[in-house]
Amino acid sequence: MKTKKRMIGIILAVVGASFWGLGGTVSDYLFRFRHIDVNWYVTARLLFSGVILMIIFKILNPKHSIFTIFSNFTSTIQVLIFSIFGMLLVQYSYMASIDEGNAAIATLLQYIAPVYIIFWFIIRGQTTLKIFDLLAITLTLTGTFLLLTNGSLSRLVVPTSSITWGVISGIALAFYTIYATKLLVNFSSILVVGWAMLISGILMNFKAPLWQLDVSQITFSTLSYLGFGIIGGTAIAFFFFIKSLQYLSAKETTLFGTIEPVMAIVASAVWLKVTFLPFQLLGIVLIMLLILMLSLKKNHTS
Repeated sequence: MKTKKRMIGIILAVVGASFWGLGGTVSDYLFRFRHIDVNWYVTARLLFSGVILMIIFKILNPKHSIFTIFSNFTSTIQVLIFSIFGMLLVQYSYMASIDEGNAAIATLLQYIAPVYIIFWFIIRGQTTLKIFDLLAITLTLTGTFLLLTNGSLSRLVVPTSSITWGVISGIALAFYTIYATKLLVNFSSILVVGWAMLISGILMNFKAPLWQLDVSQITFSTLSYLGFGIIGGTAIAFFFFIKSLQYLSAKETTLFGTIEPVMAIVASAVWLKVTFLPFQLLGIVLIMLLILMLSLKKNHTS
C-alpha cells in the first residue's frame, strides 16, 4: 500500500511540474504562432485558474467558506498585497519575458528566485553569508552571464526586454515565496492561491478584458492550446503538485519540481526549434545545477 501511495505521489508531482514547464512553452507557441495578446492571456489564465482552484477547495472542504480568508482586516490586506505584488507581478512578468524571448530563458531567469531570497535574508541580517551561498551566487552569475551572452562581453544573445521581465519575474517570485508564509500559516494553499489568482485576474481584466478576443480567428487547435496553457499549465499543475504532498515528503516533492525548467528547455528545443549556442548550453547546465543544489539544501533542512 505504501508503495502504491508513493507512486501516486510521484506521478502527481512529476505531472504537475511537467505541466508547469509545458505551460510556459505552450504560451510561447500561442504568442509566437497564434498571435494571442499577452495581456489578454494573463487575464484569462488568472481568472479561469482562480475560479477552478476555488471550486476544488470547496469540493475538498464543503463545510468551509471560501470567504474565510477575509475574516479579519489583517488577512484581507495580506491577500491583497500577495495578489498584486506576488501573483500578478509573477504571472505578468513571466509571460512578458516569454513573449519577448522564449519560455526556456524566461523559466530559467525566474528560477533564480531562491538566490534573491538568500540576498534578502543576508541584507536583513537574518542569516550570514555561508560557503553554500557564495557557491550559489557564483553559479547564478556565471550561468546567467553565459545564458544571456554566450560568453561575449560585448553583446547579448537574448532581447533586453526579455531579460528585464525575467529578472522582475525572479524578484517577484522571491517576494511571492517569502510573503506567502504569512497567509499559509492560517489558510489552505489552494484557497490562498485561488483568491490571489482571482483578484489579480479581475485587476488585469481592466487592462485587457476577457471578452476582448476575436473569436472568429480562434480555431479548434488554438482553443486546445489555450485550454492547456490557461488551465492545465496553471490550475491543474498547481493542484497536482500540492496534492502530491499527501503522499510524498516536502523534500521529494521539491526535487521533482526541478523537472519544470527541464521540460521548458526540452519542449522549446524540440517543439519550437529554439536553438542554444554552446556557451548558452553551459550556462543552462550551471543554472540547472544551482536549482538542484537549492532543492537538496531545502530538503536537507526541512
